Amino acid sequence: MEYRRFNNTIVARIDKGEEILEQIKEIALRENIKLANVNALGATNDFTVGVFKTAEKKYYSNNFKGDFEIVSLTGTINTMNDEFYTHIHFSAANDKGETFGGHLNRAIVSATCEMVINIIDGRIDRYFDEEIGLNLFKFDKE
Repeated sequence: MEYRRFNNTIVARIDKGEEILEQIKEIALRENIKLANVNALGATNDFTVGVFKTAEKKYYSNNFKGDFEIVSLTGTINTMNDEFYTHIHFSAANDKGETFGGHLNRAIVSATCEMVINIIDGRIDRYFDEEIGLNLFKFDKE
């Protein structure tokens, strides 16, 4: 992986064989990012995405292997209990144009992944919401 920072924007190239979430974390920790949005595209041959079933308060995962184009990767970097946290959604299409996606658990780059991280001047932590069963944004009272 290589990247360059231009003020509050980071442009990164994640390379073949690298796992995307690991690289996002590496950049965020190295650059001390506390709040940002993330967008990317590229190619993968091995990824796991999940869907949250609200009635059960549980994630279910699906694994995919083969040749896929990453048609969308979008999400946030922030913190939970003042530690790195990311929430990323992901979709990828096969050679028939069928697209599969959900909450990103892992994705291995098969060719390249081009990523842009827009750093936001601020900080938003998360908390676990018992009723919903998810980690939600926690906005401090000003």
